[in-house]
Amino acid sequence: MTGPNKDEKFPLEHYNRLCFLKNIVKNPNIIVGDYTYYDDFENVENFEKNVKYLFDFVGDKLIIGKFCMIASDVKFIMNGANHLTDSLSTYPFSIFGNGWEKAMEGKTYPQKGNITIGNDVWIGYNATIMAGVTIGDGAIIATNSTVIKDVEPYSIVGGNPAKEIKKRFPDETITKLLELAWWNWDIEKITANVGHLTDNAIHNLID
Repeated sequence: MTGPNKDEKFPLEHYNRLCFLKNIVKNPNIIVGDYTYYDDFENVENFEKNVKYLFDFVGDKLIIGKFCMIASDVKFIMNGANHLTDSLSTYPFSIFGNGWEKAMEGKTYPQKGNITIGNDVWIGYNATIMAGVTIGDGAIIATNSTVIKDVEPYSIVGGNPAKEIKKRFPDETITKLLELAWWNWDIEKITANVGHLTDNAIHNLID
């Protein structure tokens, strides 16, 4: 057995509200790893609608690793949402033309960089991830959280703004898990170890 087909759009038989996300994404600035799934209450095509302000001319990307779990209504706020904040007005005059075209000459809108989600990350219902944030491998983002800064690997965060609630494991275990990077194993090895991946005895994976 080699697990489900990573290239299948809907891996659950007779259920079309959960998809392997890479197989439905069309925007080239959204990059998704194998086996990452998105579950939507209505329609999986809603995912790209929830990646807000992702404009080609800005050039930023949403990068999501392997084996992530993304719940319905999770939103990603990209850099196209940014306005000037150190000017007297935040209003985007230049986009309307008609004599306002030169308002942005010599100026640029703030750019915080890509949103990068690691591997084996669980993002709960209606969470919001802001531009420039990196979420580490194995992290959990609680329901309704708003994440405005980087999240450490294997930590649980929640709230608005999201704050660390606790680490999932002791530091020594986290270090070993990051070294193992099981999500990069070939699928046969992962399949042989799914029983160990669903318990908390890391020595079984190492042995």
